[in-house]
Amino acid sequence: MDTTTNTLKSQWEALKAENPHLRIRNGAEQLGVSEAELVATSIGETVTRLRPEFAAILTEVEKLGKVMGLTRNDECVHERKGVYLNPDFSSPFAGLFVGEDIDLRIFLSHWDKAYAVSETSEHGDRKSLQFFGKDGLAIHKIYLTKDSNTKAFDTLVEQFISDNQSQGETTVEVPLIIDEKPDADIDVAGFREAWSGLKDTHAFFGMLKKFGVTRTQALRLAPNEHFAKKVDNEAVVRMLEGAAERKLPIMCFVGNRGNIQIHTGLVRKTMWHNQWFNVMDPDFNLHLDTSKISQTWIVRKPTEDGDVTALEVFNEMGEIIVQFFGKRKPGIPELQEWRDLVASL
Repeated sequence: MDTTTNTLKSQWEALKAENPHLRIRNGAEQLGVSEAELVATSIGETVTRLRPEFAAILTEVEKLGKVMGLTRNDECVHERKGVYLNPDFSSPFAGLFVGEDIDLRIFLSHWDKAYAVSETSEHGDRKSLQFFGKDGLAIHKIYLTKDSNTKAFDTLVEQFISDNQSQGETTVEVPLIIDEKPDADIDVAGFREAWSGLKDTHAFFGMLKKFGVTRTQALRLAPNEHFAKKVDNEAVVRMLEGAAERKLPIMCFVGNRGNIQIHTGLVRKTMWHNQWFNVMDPDFNLHLDTSKISQTWIVRKPTEDGDVTALEVFNEMGEIIVQFFGKRKPGIPELQEWRDLVASL
């Protein structure tokens, strides 16, 4: 272990001693390093480095039984319990899990590091698989629950253990590129016509690329207010409270560069903690830092099944924090109760 890693390890130990409830992501921020670098200071103790064979590792996760999948960005954390069913890694660029509980869209080119972590805290032992990007930012974590198979976890770790168990980790900066053209350089008329003529929500992203518009620019240049309407930033709280009250099933998408995690179903218990608005249900938790919301939009996309309505929440860089839809499946029009709830915002 080199001196730098040794110093970082002692700094991290000291910080934890001062703040026993400090989360590792916040600790990394305070120390000016990435989370992966902090995790790697414990390799050989509570952390095992795994080979970066992500599709193979994830395909084995079903054997762990019911676990908790966690995907987050800087503003929002999405935690969903379930079994990792129906993996599909037939595309070299993307992977899928499509189950009622665990529903993921995985962008493998951003995955770079994998660890197995066994922590002991006042809540008992906690085992997890943790995956990071080249920049050391967490992409996805899988935590064992009281219903998980710990033997299968140990077998998986043995199967994928890396030959390199040295402490310390190297990371590279991955710059955020949001290059927005001036509105005057956009074919606005063509863009509006294309949006009005959409037949499938999945074509929306391709349309943005075709016309060279960023996401928030697209919402500003939408055909009219029916397609995109800016609402106040408290709308997301009213929507979640309204969905809980009406027992209305929704879809909640939270992602980062490497993964999008989706919850489909009811939200029941909502509560505030400081500036965080939370959903605290047995199998689904959401933690949204409302102080970091910069823009909130109601967005409608035409499809062959009628309009699909979303509530989209953005940070100050114009990146999506979280997206909500009414529960729906292709071929079935979206729920009128969802449309009514969004219209009331």
